[in-house]
Amino acid sequence: MFTQQWLILAVFAVYFSAIIGMALYFRKSKNMSDYFLAGRGLGTWIGALSAQTSDMSGWLLMALPGSVFFFGTGRAWIAIGLIIGTILNWLFVAKKLRRYTIVANNSITLPEYLENRFYDKSHVLKITACVFFAIFFTVYAASGFLAGGRMLPHIFGISYPVAVIVLGSFVVLYTLIGGLKAISWTDSIQGMMMLAAVFFLPLIVIAQMGGWGNVVANVPEGFFNLFREYTMDGQIVPVSGIAIISGLAWGLGYFGMPHILVKLIAIKKESYVHKSAVVAIVWVLIALASAVVVGWVGRAFAPEIGFAGREYVFIEMINRVFLFNGANLFLVLMGALFLCGMFAAIKSTADSQLLVGSSAVSDIYKTANKKASDKNLVWFSRIVVLIVAVLATLIALDAYVPAHYNEYGVWVPWAIDRATGVMALVSVAWAGFGSAFGPLMLTSLFWKRTNRVGGIAGVIVGGVTVLIWQYAPIMGGQTPMVATALNHIVPGFALSLIAIIIGSLVTKAPSAEVLADFETAKKPLIEN
Repeated sequence: MFTQQWLILAVFAVYFSAIIGMALYFRKSKNMSDYFLAGRGLGTWIGALSAQTSDMSGWLLMALPGSVFFFGTGRAWIAIGLIIGTILNWLFVAKKLRRYTIVANNSITLPEYLENRFYDKSHVLKITACVFFAIFFTVYAASGFLAGGRMLPHIFGISYPVAVIVLGSFVVLYTLIGGLKAISWTDSIQGMMMLAAVFFLPLIVIAQMGGWGNVVANVPEGFFNLFREYTMDGQIVPVSGIAIISGLAWGLGYFGMPHILVKLIAIKKESYVHKSAVVAIVWVLIALASAVVVGWVGRAFAPEIGFAGREYVFIEMINRVFLFNGANLFLVLMGALFLCGMFAAIKSTADSQLLVGSSAVSDIYKTANKKASDKNLVWFSRIVVLIVAVLATLIALDAYVPAHYNEYGVWVPWAIDRATGVMALVSVAWAGFGSAFGPLMLTSLFWKRTNRVGGIAGVIVGGVTVLIWQYAPIMGGQTPMVATALNHIVPGFALSLIAIIIGSLVTKAPSAEVLADFETAKKPLIEN
């Protein structure tokens, strides 16, 4: 066991060193464009893989497999919605958004794009957007720290709080050093690690179980039915229409995800976008399908971990296949590599969230201090990364649960289940961004009558609706989310879109210069 732990530690040390090394290699950020947008220099593969890995996070290997593991295939509607959203985002948004950010005074951040798109000299739209950026990115980053805090104790026997602090410190370190270029390169490599882990692990477990037939024989009746799911007490029930709508609605989130959209606009050339789309869509199809298969196989392989341990099914499979094999160091090495793939999933989203979240606060500082140099802005942004990370760490620490040792003598953190799981935090942040910014990003690109008043109304209504839906006990003492079981993004996105349309139509039409930019953005730009 001692040699095994040291080998795992050595693999993680090599992995950490490689990530920090890449951050140092790409550390030169002369200005805001370099730090936040990689100088618009991302290639086909880097742009695609970094966008998708910053999308999936630990959610891919913890929350989604865990949900399918316990409730059945009826929970896979979320994966279907995400696949549809990814395809639509790359095919219809990526190229035009990249083009429009250039037309809109070469905007670096999305709040800056919105201000320049509508010629908002009052800065109200930018500041409003930045406020909601800061709120939802802090929650989103916390979900990544929470996932890491629940993973590392399973490997090294450290406490949950220590694990959260270790993960946060590591992510902050290389984010501060390298900016978007370093994040994009490291995320691309980690994207392949994630894909290998989630694809090959269930295949290995299936082989160890003696084939797919044994998997099927060890899951409950109706487990593979997309229109059936299990309740907490083990009863099988039809998947409700509300559940299907809520799952598919996750796809709407892509249109408003700043940490994903920023990768799209950072692609080097417009001609690269189509190839990047192919890479991204194939990656997402394989990754999400494999994550669902992990839930299937996990239910047959380790059903006893139950509801409380559902988000740890991926780790538990690695432990039992690779790490509890005595002196077989080759298997231990393979297990360590799979765990690195899982860790890569967790940190590949947290880094982008910290960076883009800090860009929002930096936008406000830039607006208030117009004489600030690019060098000062970059350093201010790095300080903000640290502050956002501290806040996210505090939120993650609030989800601390006492740990205990399982039957294998391994430290596990699910002794007491808490509502603050990875899925819960991701759901709020995802719906928040999708509702506050998704409708506005679409209307800004495709509806020329959209104006700044409509934009401000849409951001506020969408963001506030999600917060009320999740936290306000206004329906018989219950929150709307609990009372209706309808995902926050459905009312949030719909009401935001309505607010944009009404706000734009009842106020002054866009100026001639705004309309001229809209027409210019319809045509491909001439690029070297």
